[in-house]
Amino acid sequence: MRLNSIDILRALTMVFMIWVNDFWTLDNVPKWLLHAKASEDYLGFSDIIFPLFLFIVGLSIPFAIKNRLKKGDSRASIAKHILIRSFSLLFIGVFMVNYETAFSEGMIIGKYLWCMLMAFAVFLIWIHYKRSPIPKKWHLPLQVLGMLIFLFLALIYKGGAAGEHWMRPQWWGILGLIGWAYLANALIFLYARGNFAIMIVVWILFNLLSVLAQTDFSLELNGPFRYFSTLIGGTIPGLTSAGILASLIFERYAKISLKQVYSILAVLGIVCLVYALGTRPLWGISKLRATPSWLAVCSAMGFFLFALLHFIADKKKITKWAKIIAPAGTATLTCYMLPYIIYPMRTFVGFTLPDVLNTGVIGLLGSMVFALLVVAITGWLEKKGIKLKL
Repeated sequence: MRLNSIDILRALTMVFMIWVNDFWTLDNVPKWLLHAKASEDYLGFSDIIFPLFLFIVGLSIPFAIKNRLKKGDSRASIAKHILIRSFSLLFIGVFMVNYETAFSEGMIIGKYLWCMLMAFAVFLIWIHYKRSPIPKKWHLPLQVLGMLIFLFLALIYKGGAAGEHWMRPQWWGILGLIGWAYLANALIFLYARGNFAIMIVVWILFNLLSVLAQTDFSLELNGPFRYFSTLIGGTIPGLTSAGILASLIFERYAKISLKQVYSILAVLGIVCLVYALGTRPLWGISKLRATPSWLAVCSAMGFFLFALLHFIADKKKITKWAKIIAPAGTATLTCYMLPYIIYPMRTFVGFTLPDVLNTGVIGLLGSMVFALLVVAITGWLEKKGIKLKL
């Protein structure tokens, strides 16, 4: 089963992610659109995009795993796929986050060409070759070339204020955090056999770990175990487990009554909002500090939006309005990677817009046009058989 609402929610989230990621090129952006600072008890529009994407990852997990089981795949083969997919996301995420802190003057090709080659290597390795127009004899050689490019980029990398650092996981990047959340939740769902009660317990557990991380009793991991801190922190995987819970509620009650599904999701959303506002005085609502209140309010938005879009797109079949952004929901990774080619290319050719087009409302509209252009390019590439798939 494939729900239009999930694809549309994913597409909307991707478009808005590209939009807000372009704000760095603008001046006079309203505060309510920007990320809140770590010290602020505040939720900007930019602070809800990434958590919604994590929620959508959770929405998709039950459908994806059950479809593979119906096709006859073993749990071992599905687990292998989960591990490879998660490692791939972590791998790309580490390169992306290190691009942000690269010391351009210390690298023989500069940071912008480094970024373009990174994105090119991603395409070489993770193109969905089976559906591409590229002859089969070139599949493996191109993937090997991509790996060699990554090796080259790692060897020449220098980061930090003066090039004193080599590549480090840092905060893993957006794709890396998605990788951790997907890894934990997908494996638990797979081996718990999608048990509704177990997944409720997992959701509650991640919320409790999120609370624990804000106290003096937070779990500190040392040595190689510190790389698992994203999971122990609870907040990031908690957003994905909320999405799994929403899907299981749909699966469990949709055959009885869609009204019941919408009611349960609405109640869960209200409970999360009340919890978020009630605990806000304790630690505030903060994305950068990954507070439990931020987890709860974003989970609430996920429950509400899933119910709303399911009613519009799946029950009422009103989907034409979303056709323009559809590629962002079906070729999401392709859409996400394109700016990592476009921005460096703009720098190389010296392309800049007049200040008036980078300021205020006009600048915001221009950034939205840029986001839609990226989606259009994604759709064109998808039609040509060029699509990234992990």
